[in-house]
Amino acid sequence: MRIVLDTNVLVSGLLSPFGPPGEIVRLVSSGAVMLCLDARILAEYDEVLVRPRFGFDEDSVAALLDYLDFASETVAAEPLSVRLPDRDDEPFLEVALACRADCLVTGNLAHFPENARAGVAVLSPAEFIERYRFWAASGDA
Repeated sequence: MRIVLDTNVLVSGLLSPFGPPGEIVRLVSSGAVMLCLDARILAEYDEVLVRPRFGFDEDSVAALLDYLDFASETVAAEPLSVRLPDRDDEPFLEVALACRADCLVTGNLAHFPENARAGVAVLSPAEFIERYRFWAASGDA
């Protein structure tokens, strides 16, 4: 299963290993799902994770980003034909389209209006975990 992970889900999963975001981070780090990204997403992860308010160790952030850069599928995405309400979210949908991701996982569903998704499934962390469990139980994992 290939996913694109919005920064808010990554941060939530790292701050609290319990609940759907934490489970998603574990699935990514174990290789159970393939994370798709590009240089813009990796740069945003870096910019957000080193913010002092989160209290993450900079060396740990660097190690995580190195791992994600190595273990993820990196794509070159094309610009969307439609603007999203928050233009900072556009790389996530562009990458989802470019890598033919099974879904984009975000805590901000409203930032990805139905008419702009171009067929990409945009799921909350809880919706993704439910879908993943069904997928894994069906033997496709």
